[in-house]
Amino acid sequence: MSRRSGLFFVAPALLLFGVFVLYPMASALSYAFFDWQGTTRGGFVGLGNFVVLFTQEPFTTQLPRAFGHNIAFFVGTMLIQNTLGLGIAVLLHARARTRRVLQTLYAMPYLVSPIVIGYLWTLLLSPTFGPLNALLRTIGLESLALPWLGDPSTALWVVVLVSAWQWVGFPVLLYGAALGGVPEELAEAARVDGASHWQTFRSIVFPLLVPAIGTVSILTFIFAMEAFALPYAFGGSTGNPAGATDFISLLFYRTAFENGSTNAIGSSSAIAGLLFVVIFGGAVAATRVLRRHQDRVAG
Repeated sequence: MSRRSGLFFVAPALLLFGVFVLYPMASALSYAFFDWQGTTRGGFVGLGNFVVLFTQEPFTTQLPRAFGHNIAFFVGTMLIQNTLGLGIAVLLHARARTRRVLQTLYAMPYLVSPIVIGYLWTLLLSPTFGPLNALLRTIGLESLALPWLGDPSTALWVVVLVSAWQWVGFPVLLYGAALGGVPEELAEAARVDGASHWQTFRSIVFPLLVPAIGTVSILTFIFAMEAFALPYAFGGSTGNPAGATDFISLLFYRTAFENGSTNAIGSSSAIAGLLFVVIFGGAVAATRVLRRHQDRVAG
């Protein structure tokens, strides 16, 4: 097939991508460089809206706090969700008969909307009628029956744990596919040479899984930086309690639709542009590191 023929077949997809993704994205970014009076665009202010984010309240307080929560959310989900997902994938790889059924069961929660998941866990963790605290009191662990979503010291980690529980099936599927692509003769040769199962996994299997681990890590980073539905379901648009579950996406939502500022479009677009830079820069940096590792392994 010639290059011209290939372009002909991908042109509809490129057109749709440009109209519904690239154009709205470019428009939103351009809004950050203008002053707004409601929905009426004013004069060009350059980086003025970005300067406001770092010099004026409430942004100087809320933006660093929200960004810190996004980072903590990423680190927590990365350590819990992906480590657990890799362990489950390795265990399921040895269970050929029940592998597909168990993979489906693990994947089912992430097929449900995060808003629904958040509201369900809000009911489960309710300090008054939630079954979790009732179970803890029944078995004599009343000291652990806490207001999980009402305590600023525990609320963020509840969001992390629920998110990890919901999305653990995603790395299970990706790691399972990557394990299926590892040549079995490599592991058999290592066992013939006297290597234990752990040594075989650490020295042979794990290095071959690094591309999949990198892909999952990048996708986890993107998801963590733009997380909105689950924190909103738990803490509302203000990130209750006391801003403990505030995320950058929630700050964007409040700035755009709730604070009543005449320049809401300009300020919220600046937040969106800043978030885009963080996500794009982090993804590009991680991709370069991943490619260097792949080249080193291939070489």
